[in-house]
Formats: sequence, C-alpha cells, structure tokens
Amino acid sequence: MNVVAIFDIGKTNKKVFLFDENYKIVWEKSVNLDETVDEDGFPCENIEVLKNWILDRLSEIKELNDYVLKAINFSTYGASFVYVDDKGNSLTPLYNYLKEYPEALKNDFYKKYKGEEVFAVKTASPVLGNLNSGMQIYRLKEQKPEIFENIKYCLHLPQYLSFLLTGEAYTDITSIGCHTNLWNFKKMKYHKWLKNEGIKDKLPPIHPGRDVIKKENDLAVGIGLHDSSSAIIPYTINFTEPFVLLSTGTWSISLNPFNNKPLTFKELQHDCLCYMQYTEKPVKAARLFSGNEHEVQTKRLAEHFNVPFDAFKEVYFDKKIVSTLRALNFAIIYPKKYDFDILKECQFQKRDLSVFKTYEIGYHQLMLDLVEQQVFSTNLVIHNSPVKKIFVDGGFSKNSIFMNLLAEAFPDVEVYAASMAQASALGAALAIHQNWNPKPIQNDLIDLKFYKH
Repeated sequence: MNVVAIFDIGKTNKKVFLFDENYKIVWEKSVNLDETVDEDGFPCENIEVLKNWILDRLSEIKELNDYVLKAINFSTYGASFVYVDDKGNSLTPLYNYLKEYPEALKNDFYKKYKGEEVFAVKTASPVLGNLNSGMQIYRLKEQKPEIFENIKYCLHLPQYLSFLLTGEAYTDITSIGCHTNLWNFKKMKYHKWLKNEGIKDKLPPIHPGRDVIKKENDLAVGIGLHDSSSAIIPYTINFTEPFVLLSTGTWSISLNPFNNKPLTFKELQHDCLCYMQYTEKPVKAARLFSGNEHEVQTKRLAEHFNVPFDAFKEVYFDKKIVSTLRALNFAIIYPKKYDFDILKECQFQKRDLSVFKTYEIGYHQLMLDLVEQQVFSTNLVIHNSPVKKIFVDGGFSKNSIFMNLLAEAFPDVEVYAASMAQASALGAALAIHQNWNPKPIQNDLIDLKFYKH
C-alpha cells in the first residue's frame, strides 16, 4: 500500500501518521518528549531529542512490510527558528516563543521602524514579542553577534525538519506569513528591515508548499507547513463557497480565507492577524483565549457545586435554561456594535455562583458568556465578506450548548460541527498530493453535523 508520512509536531504532542491514497490514517505513533532549558533556564524544545525521535520513526516506517513510503511532509507549531551553520549544525537552543522579550530592545526596534502602529499594520502582526519570530532573530543579532555571524540559515521549525532529511534549505510562505514581523502584506514581499539589519541573506529562498524535493528511491519530501495554515487546507479543497473555519482548542481561532480586507490597527490590538495559505493567499484571522477560559471557569464551577471537574461533558443544551437565564437578564443579547471591551474578559469571571441553583444552570451561563465573546471575535473576520457557512472543529465542536448558541447567533449562516481526524496533518498530506498520489482527492474528507438555529 502506498503511503505518505506526516510528522505533526505540536508543542506538547509529537505525532507521526501514515495516510493511504484515500487519506485514511493507517498507522500512527505519538509521544510527549521532555523539554530542556535554554541558557537562561527557560524551558524549550530539545531539538536533538526531537531530531532523533523523527529519524527513529522513519527507520521504523521503512521496515514496515505492508507500506511503501512515497512521500514525507511536516506540519509544526510556528514562531520557532532553528539557526544552522554552514555544516548544518544548530547553533542555539530552539527558543520558546512564550519567553519574555526584553522591553528596551522591543522599544528600540519599533522606534527605528516608524512605530508599533505603522509596522504592525504593514506586517499584519500584532505586537507579540517572541511570538513575532522575526524578533527572535533581531534579538540574537543584537545580543549574541558572534553567534549571528556564524548563521548560514534561519529556518522555521517545519523547514528545519525537512532540511534534516534533504540537506536543502528553503523558506515557506505559511511560516513567514503568521505574525512574524517579516512580511510586508501590502507589497507581498519581505519587509525592508531585514535587509537593513543584514538578516535577509540568512533566509533561504522561498519554495512553494505544494512542490517537493525528490530524493533517492523517488521519495518526495515536502518543505513543511505552519500547522494553523495546514489545518485549513482540507476545507479549502472540499468547499468552494465562502466559509469561516472556527478552530477551537486552548485558543479559538476564526479563519476567513475569503476576506482580503487589510487589517486595521484597532483589529490588530484585539488579536486579529493574518495567516498565509500555502497558495500565498492571506487568511484573515481572529484569536480568542476561550478554551483556556473554559478550563479555568469549569474548575471554579466544579469546586462550587462539588462535582467532578469534567461534569460538563454530561450537560446538554437545554432551551428552557437558556430562555430563563435570558429573561433574568443574566445574558446580554449579542452586541452588533463594535464594543471591543467584550473581548477583554469573559463576563463569567465576575458572576456570583451562588445565584445558580444547579451546576447545569451555571454551566449554561458560562457557555452563554463564552459564545457572546466568540460571536464578536468571529464577526471581526466575517465583517463585510460573503460568508455562507461556519465550520467549527476541535473541542467546542463536540459541545452541544456551544454549537446551538452559535447557530442561533448567526441566523443567516449555516453552522456545522466538523469532525476530521488530524486536520493539520491531513492538510500537509494534501498540500503535496500531486507529487505522490495518482488518485483524485475525494470530497468526503470531513464529517459535518448541521445545527439548526
């Protein structure tokens, strides 16, 4: 059986999948690898351990008698650079994007390049410190010039993993395009600061995400993709009329591939940004920390009502509870105006839990408050674009209260819960389809459940 191997590298979970020619998963392995620390004692990915795990899994796959490995690709978390010298060795730890960025260095940078507002709008990058991966290179250049001198290539993590197997260094547009401070979205080319600072020459040539590097035995190796951009590929392949993908996990990210209006500074300040598709088209996106909020507040509810932490899994949508809560005016009807304060904090944080007679009622109120924020956040990317459908994937797609309230809040749009095993891995496989798979792509890759409003 012909297969493609996809390494799907998350911050916590590292997975590898084999997909057959019908894009069904036929084999998989996953692991949580121990982190190491950088020179400041801050936790970070252990690049050696990751490298060895990938090479070991590849040897294991090649030994499997039932499968013929035709291609390999990568989908990984973003905002992470590996710096390699002319021998291909990595020169620094893989710094963690959650590490604090030196305030003085950040201020100097933005002062030099026309200030936060102008710069953020040009690069479609909110000011996020180390999460703007270009700022990591700038920091290295300023603070460790002797290491910077020895860098041959700055490679985002997916491209470094491809480089490990091919020895060929490339840059990929999905990694450059996600809030990195590197790309001028107005001119669709690198921002000029990279040339000014002597960084541009250390970025290898941009390579199309659908093309591969051919190796011995006709094995095709992709150059890898940023996982958020990869996860949208199955949807853009299966659906042509305008949609928004609401990808839910710790963050809920609304992605609209059909909105090419430039971002305003106001939107950037409220966690709107652009991602880039592997086809080089921008995707307007809005982020909300709602999976995290859900976790914090369900713990609070569970303690108050003395029930297990995951009791919410047994709570289903109840129309009566919702209308009672609304009648009591605990829930505001969805705001149409631009009231950005809604995004700052979830209403539920301030609610007195003793008001709720039961856990179920309290949990419904939490979902009303979270969906209120979500509707506002998603509207930031729908705004003036002809969206016909919203697909929800990830954790909240399995939550009947979330899904029913969302459908009710968008009466003019069809709302679906989408379930698909491993969207970002599947996207990375589909991106290089033409290079390994002779079959046409089927149109039933995604299971949909429609929610009536």
